[in-house]
Amino acid sequence: MTHHEKGYTAEQLEQLVEAHLGTSIDTPLRPDAFDMSEDEKISLIADKFRDIMDILGLDLNDDSLNGTPLRVAKMYVKEAFAGLNPENKPEMKLFSNKFQYNEMLIEKDIKVHSHCEHHFVPIIGKCHVAYIPNGSVVGLSKLNRIVRHYAKRPQVQERLTRQIAEALMEGLGTNDVAVYLEADHMCVKTRGIEDDGSSTITMSFHGEFEKDMNKKAFLESFR
Repeated sequence: MTHHEKGYTAEQLEQLVEAHLGTSIDTPLRPDAFDMSEDEKISLIADKFRDIMDILGLDLNDDSLNGTPLRVAKMYVKEAFAGLNPENKPEMKLFSNKFQYNEMLIEKDIKVHSHCEHHFVPIIGKCHVAYIPNGSVVGLSKLNRIVRHYAKRPQVQERLTRQIAEALMEGLGTNDVAVYLEADHMCVKTRGIEDDGSSTITMSFHGEFEKDMNKKAFLESFR
């Protein structure tokens, strides 16, 4: 059931968007989301984006614009929204904790490039994640790759933060996980209120990181 079918007015829908409400931890996807191949999606998106450019009055015979629809389509499918496809999710291969390291491990300043699902404009920021090993450890790059995978979707920052945390808990086999995400939203900076000085912070603490001592140690590591 869509929001319109639920009886929301246009004004109420805009309020839901601005408040980031009405969303869950799961990215809203149809059951047939991956019935088409990537090449089929690219072809269809290119055609429709060409229509958008034509409606805007752009001259698609111009050498600079003629290839734009295909470039945008490839960017959407292969890059910006590649995280929608579950086949692209990185494998979290665990290794024996031979050094018996059992304190928190922090990976900070992970670059985040995402897109706001309300306006399809960029969200740019950085993410800090931490976990306490539970008998096993993971290659450090996998932490970055998990963040990148979930960022490569149309997103709401609150959902992105939770998805990263849930994926880490599942992949690492421990609830002792923390995620801190700070990002700039171009939908705030370049449209609407046009406030280029603000940023958004979201956090997710689980297991041992719900304890004030561990939470404080994690937060102080990058502030």
